[in-house]
Amino acid sequence: MHRLCVLVSGNGTTLQAIIGSIDRGELDATIAAVISSRPDAYALTRASRHGIEAIALDFRKSGQKQYDEMLYEMLVSLSPDLICLAGYLRILDARTVRHFTGRILNTHPALLPSFGGRGMYGDRVHEAVLKSGAQQSGCSVHFVTEGIDTGPVILQASVPVKKGDTVRDLAERVHDVELKAYPEAIRLVLEGKAVFNGT
Repeated sequence: MHRLCVLVSGNGTTLQAIIGSIDRGELDATIAAVISSRPDAYALTRASRHGIEAIALDFRKSGQKQYDEMLYEMLVSLSPDLICLAGYLRILDARTVRHFTGRILNTHPALLPSFGGRGMYGDRVHEAVLKSGAQQSGCSVHFVTEGIDTGPVILQASVPVKKGDTVRDLAERVHDVELKAYPEAIRLVLEGKAVFNGT
């Protein structure tokens, strides 16, 4: 059985989707630990309720360098087959990305390569999509590389941008497909049907 580590910063709805897929037998995996950059993240409560080790590393108290070191050492000790960033609001340091090359996944709330890169997260992405006049948006699940949102895309799911959409309307529509796409992408990687190609 494959071992996952899920990195979180917030509510944990994507984490819950992954847990649900495991419980239904759709993923041949177990979550070794959930690690949060914020001690007050509700995702930690979700993890604990399912008997999953819940670890808080408070970025605000430790600072960047110490936080990166603690996270790296923890991930190495856990030795996961895959690291899944699920609403994780930090950028992984280069050493961690290199050590786990091809084993880190992330989901982005737009159809990459559009609307990605530094500063493009959360509502900022949906605001940019609406401002652009694009007729489609969606989510992209991709391998993590040292560039921001530049890793190979595993799969995408699209949604229409509707006339009169607010940022919240679009965000909810994208999030709904994201909750299905991320577990599916994890399955593809674990089954060897999606392979990191090194670019």
